[in-house]
Amino acid sequence: MDQLLLRRVSARGCCSYSTLKAWLPILSWLPKYNLRWLQMDLLAGLTVGLTTVPQALAYAEVAGLPVQYGLYSAFMGGFIYTLLGTSKDVTLGPTAIMSLLCFSVVGGQPHRAVLLSLLCGLIQAVMALLRLGFLLDFISYPVIKGFTCAAAVTIGFGQVKNILGLKGIPQQFFLEVYYTFYKIPEARTGDVVLGLLCLTLLVMLMFMKTSLGSDDGPTSYRVTRKIVWAVATMRNALIVVAASLVAFSWDVSGHHVPPPTSDTTENGTIVSFGEIVTGFGGGLAMIPFMGLLESIAIAKSFASQNDYRINANQELLAIGVTNIMGSFVSAYPVTGSFGRTAVNSQTGVCTPAGGIITSAIVLLSLAFLMPAFYYIPKASLAAVIICAVAPMVDYRIVTKMWRISKLDLFPFIVTFLMSFWEVQYGIIGGVAVSGVLLLYNTARPQIKVTGRNVLVMELNNGLSFPATEYLSHVIHTQALQVSPPRSVVLDCLHVSVIDFTVISELRDLLRQFKLRDVRLVFSRLQPSVLEMLLAADLQDFRYTDSVDAALQMESHSLLDD
Repeated sequence: MDQLLLRRVSARGCCSYSTLKAWLPILSWLPKYNLRWLQMDLLAGLTVGLTTVPQALAYAEVAGLPVQYGLYSAFMGGFIYTLLGTSKDVTLGPTAIMSLLCFSVVGGQPHRAVLLSLLCGLIQAVMALLRLGFLLDFISYPVIKGFTCAAAVTIGFGQVKNILGLKGIPQQFFLEVYYTFYKIPEARTGDVVLGLLCLTLLVMLMFMKTSLGSDDGPTSYRVTRKIVWAVATMRNALIVVAASLVAFSWDVSGHHVPPPTSDTTENGTIVSFGEIVTGFGGGLAMIPFMGLLESIAIAKSFASQNDYRINANQELLAIGVTNIMGSFVSAYPVTGSFGRTAVNSQTGVCTPAGGIITSAIVLLSLAFLMPAFYYIPKASLAAVIICAVAPMVDYRIVTKMWRISKLDLFPFIVTFLMSFWEVQYGIIGGVAVSGVLLLYNTARPQIKVTGRNVLVMELNNGLSFPATEYLSHVIHTQALQVSPPRSVVLDCLHVSVIDFTVISELRDLLRQFKLRDVRLVFSRLQPSVLEMLLAADLQDFRYTDSVDAALQMESHSLLDD
């Protein structure tokens, strides 16, 4: 008895510890942490940190916020994700897409951006607690690619005005394109020269990194290769620092408070919390959803590449808590960054602890480099942004979709074009088109018809209530309305679920077959489907284990007649 009680207590203890590890993934790897992991995490954290600082400054510009808000948004993710994240590679922080979405909702107003971060985090955390990660499965790959391509074009072209040093350009994409070209004669020579020089150097360093050979070779070659790789990896930081020094030769830190629940306009009018939230509109749903989608897609990609698995709901919790806590240090909404995650993975990070080093570098930049941010030229940040978003324009995807599945081009094109109007409308439009295609495929299952005297109809898809009318139409036109009427063998091998509407339609079809003195025979039914059909007590219901057996049954019936 005592041993049984001891085993029960032990089992409960193990269950409790497993549950705790599920909610705090750090407990899975921290007990096994070693010196080699520490060395690799330090190297990766340092490398990613030097990439994060200039990108955070640049993405704040995309969000229409002062550059320091990019850094406010960049350090909380490293600390939170170390505790809650399930991917060793993912880094959380400001990204081009989230910055663009944030600007489209709050219009570059810092206080509202911070409040948006809090609300997004709460929504994401609640979704995680309710285990709603499966909702992301309803956004198809063509929609994601259409949105990212359009976002890359929008963000990239949006920086052309900074390269040219133009002022007073509208933010709406089509007006932005018109006025950018209209105002080209007003371009400032210094900005153009500096911006193009930064772009050229960034592209050169990027190609140098991608063209590096293997580590094989003499020691001097390996040392040179490592130096070139390090310089190319830190290219964003080096370019921004160099440009800032040039700007300095030519010639604040923030107070972190709880997220504001009201705002005051320039004329002194107080805007209430309810009015602010109403002003967010659909963006309040779109931004947290897109943040989750972007981060989990990145996590899954690198988990597959590096042979481990992630927990989607735990990732939701990590992002949600990051946005909630970030709102208390003046951050705007963040998510996983593909570029920085790639750098993290390539540098050999072993655990999420590398994010602590990255966050520490961002905090040091905030503490000691804030006055220097004044001298960072917008042209250099524009060059960083353009180089960061350029790879997102995947023009080859159109050819692949055309070759594999032409229908998938519809949600891609709709998302791509509507995103130039409003980015959130692009996503909504793409999801709507994907939903219509999904419903169409559900309502019009593929039915392969063979045979002459006895027809064999093979259902290649599942069978649910939207498909009942179509199935009935095919059976009537090809078997019941011909002269003479023909028997049908319904091959249900691929039908795993049916519902009450389908059963009602099948009852009517069996009656129609009996009136015409022919038969409807079911073949290769799944056990769960057979159980439901038997429970429905259908009259004249016949079924066999194979199509051949059904055909033999009907052949004997014809001979008897």
